[in-house]
Amino acid sequence: MRAVVIERFGSPDGVAVVDLPDPAPGPGQVVVDVEAVGLGGVDALILGGGLSAAYGFAEGHVPGGEVAGTVAAVGEGGDASLVGRRVWAPTGTGGGCAERVSAPAEEAVPLPPGLSGAGAVTLGGPGAVARFGLARAGLAPGASVLVRGASGSIGIAAVQLAVRAGAEAVAVTASSPERGDRLRGLGATHVLDRAGGGAGPQGFDAVLDVAAGPDLPGFLGRLNPNGILVAVGIMAGMPPADFGAVLLEGFRRSLTFATLSTDTVPVAERNRVRAAQFADAARGGLRTVVHEVMALDRAASAFRRMADGEVFGRIVLEP
Repeated sequence: MRAVVIERFGSPDGVAVVDLPDPAPGPGQVVVDVEAVGLGGVDALILGGGLSAAYGFAEGHVPGGEVAGTVAAVGEGGDASLVGRRVWAPTGTGGGCAERVSAPAEEAVPLPPGLSGAGAVTLGGPGAVARFGLARAGLAPGASVLVRGASGSIGIAAVQLAVRAGAEAVAVTASSPERGDRLRGLGATHVLDRAGGGAGPQGFDAVLDVAAGPDLPGFLGRLNPNGILVAVGIMAGMPPADFGAVLLEGFRRSLTFATLSTDTVPVAERNRVRAAQFADAARGGLRTVVHEVMALDRAASAFRRMADGEVFGRIVLEP
């Protein structure tokens, strides 16, 4: 089978399409004939080399954390009724950019009619992160929420979910007027630039932060009393080591910093939320935003666009 591998870290041009053996399903696994692969921010971070030392990624790594396709085989202990069904499935920190992949059978979620593979891999991982991140933030009707990093697939889902929850003001970072208009079309009441400037609310009950990085302390400082910042990603890198000083300096404002990984959410609950979101999207409710669908052999071009900050939504690769 054809697969994308990282031959050299540090550059979008460090990927290549090679031939690899077809996977076989191990116990509790399914093998999926891939229809679509969602490229995410984690893939870009891995290719950039920033995570290779900490997490042991090596040359030959296959990127891609989620796929949609048809189950071709089920391993021992798996649900045999999945064979022949279209599913969304996670591949963890990699393995998805291939014509055929193995994935945990218990996390394969059947897809409803009317939802494309591209739509599924744009929503499956990001939608759950947004849903559980907003829950961790204690989002309530009338709250003001800043979604930081809103032009990505997590942020786009979070904007829509926050509005549905009755948030009074959703202030969203964006890097261009066009992106701002698109985010308003998704329900954002105000749009701020990357530095947090622009017209609109300047204090927030909650911040859902996909970016982190050196600017994180400034967003902690913009929380209202009893406000909470929930970090769900590190697309801009790690925050300063002393970022917690902002919390202590604002001690009398009772601020909270939290992190959220869907790895800590029970599988059954993740599956339930994903199935509901897929059904919602298939009905035309929750909108999935696909920046572009590209062939697998154009993976280098896809990573270049991600590195240049050109992507609004998600790039999808198709074998």
